[in-house]
Amino acid sequence: MITIVRLDSVAPAAVEALLDRAFEPGRHRRTAYIVRGDGHAIPTLSFAAMLDGALVGSIQCWPVALVASDDIVHPVVMVGPVAVDPAHQMHGIGRMLMTAALDAAAAHGLDDAMMLIGDPEYYGRFFGFTAERTAGWVLPGPVERHRLLARGAAVPAIAGTLGPRIAAPA
Repeated sequence: MITIVRLDSVAPAAVEALLDRAFEPGRHRRTAYIVRGDGHAIPTLSFAAMLDGALVGSIQCWPVALVASDDIVHPVVMVGPVAVDPAHQMHGIGRMLMTAALDAAAAHGLDDAMMLIGDPEYYGRFFGFTAERTAGWVLPGPVERHRLLARGAAVPAIAGTLGPRIAAPA
């Protein structure tokens, strides 16, 4: 049985090893990593999936910001990576992790502006993410525009540059 726990209760080395298994080499050069910067994931929104004491999945959420051309900063929560050990994929673990993160975001009042880079069919169908308001966003690396997704009443539909936010909310 899968148990969802806070990610900060898991050894960071175990999380890194999972990410290495779940994603291709060079993952640190991906645009999502650049957007997040060197900050820290939001502990109350980041979770691990455990199976018999072993880490089989993780999700992290990050404080990022969309900076408009007038220098107004719009805080946004970046969801991801959602990582599932390849041996345990296609069993709903990713959906469990997303649900835990989104529920926690709602409980902490952080669900009004969330974004991710991912499959629009999956994240739209199950979690309400769309590319409707992200067309004017500029990222510090390549991105397939249709995969730049957001949800929440406060998602700014403006031109701006997405990047790290200095301080993480609780």
